[in-house]
Amino acid sequence: MTNPFALLIGWVLDLIFGDPQRLPHPVVGFGRMISWGEHRLNKGAHRQLKGAILAITLILLIFIATFLLRYLFSKLPSPFGEGMGVRLLFDIIIIFYCLAGTTLIREVRNVFLALDRSLEEGREQVARIVGRDTSELSAQKVRTAALETLAENLSDGVIAPLFWLALLGTPGMLTYKMVNTLDSMIGYRTERYKDFGCWAARIDDVANYIPARLTALLMALPHAILNFDFSIFNFIKKNGKNHASPNSGYPEAALAGILNCRFGGPHYYFGELFDKPYIGENDRELTTDDMKKAIRVNRTAEILMVVIIFFVYLQLI
Repeated sequence: MTNPFALLIGWVLDLIFGDPQRLPHPVVGFGRMISWGEHRLNKGAHRQLKGAILAITLILLIFIATFLLRYLFSKLPSPFGEGMGVRLLFDIIIIFYCLAGTTLIREVRNVFLALDRSLEEGREQVARIVGRDTSELSAQKVRTAALETLAENLSDGVIAPLFWLALLGTPGMLTYKMVNTLDSMIGYRTERYKDFGCWAARIDDVANYIPARLTALLMALPHAILNFDFSIFNFIKKNGKNHASPNSGYPEAALAGILNCRFGGPHYYFGELFDKPYIGENDRELTTDDMKKAIRVNRTAEILMVVIIFFVYLQLI
């Protein structure tokens, strides 16, 4: 079990600093490992098997290495007591690196600010956080893409890492980031990746199954209570399945229901058109006020998750 104060300190550090731009980030290292393996294995016959070997090997490697490092650090002497020395510092750093709530919000806010200056700047800014082709997006589609990403990555970048932290400690949290990085790099249904990346995509689906639905619940519950509007849960149940991913549709549906707007629709990825179903029916113009409301929804869900885990940990000490 991770020390609850490591969770609190790591989370506060993310609130203050976001992802450190000038420090080495483990996800960058994960990306290099995946790229190295993909360029050497994604060719010839048996691509699905090769992709499975790469994904499983990297996932196990990160979990075992983190577990062993944490164990070794726990054996180092500390004047503050067992688990309160280097291991505590290690856990704080891992939690800080694995949470992406502040950076996500900053990037989405920047999309709307860039769009206020020009459509081209908005397209360039949103391209930083989405995988789709943004060169032909309208202003409305730029805003839609940013808010879809805000909802989806609340799960991937905040709630899911915290979920796996609660379940398997910092080794589980960091291993989840490897799972998520594998999916974001090779888990596509394009010609290049459909075989090689299918195991990475399926593992990510499993790892995010509960967190995605938990994210939608944490987003919708405060809205339902404050507005006496529990129909939001029916909206999520109906629209959460309207997505190519078995998971991403649920947080997107929660945000679409709260904002009373429409997400989804056809998009280009790597030059290929993917005809995604729509989430919601009200195709209204999105505004900066919608962005501000969506950010409040994200922060509220994040705080709820941290508070729940913190007090559960306190009870287990």
